[in-house]
Amino acid sequence: QVQLVESGGGLVQAGGSLRLSCAASGRLFSANAMGWFRQAPGKEREFVAGIRWDGGYTDYADSVKGRFTISRANAKNTVHLQMNTLLPEDTAVYYCVLNSGIVVRSPDAYDYWGQGTQVTVSS
Repeated sequence: QVQLVESGGGLVQAGGSLRLSCAASGRLFSANAMGWFRQAPGKEREFVAGIRWDGGYTDYADSVKGRFTISRANAKNTVHLQMNTLLPEDTAVYYCVLNSGIVVRSPDAYDYWGQGTQVTVSS
């Protein structure tokens, strides 16, 4: 059993920034990757960013590359997503994810999902 708790979502004006955090707890013996997906109403969940457990490898969707940064926090089992230059199309529920394999972009590869945190970008 793994629990993922996201925080940091909210309402921001276009061009602004938000910093999401995800704290993982529970049975993390085989954890190898964490990341973020997002889902807007009526749309499929899409990959946003992923990070290897040791923080040595990251991957980003083309739509956020150069604007978002995923990183490991000083605290163990915590990741952040720094989101800069936010756009209205970034509006979605953002989900923290964790798996026991490599960083991939398929949602099916991730074993655990957080409850989601709402990010709303106004125009």
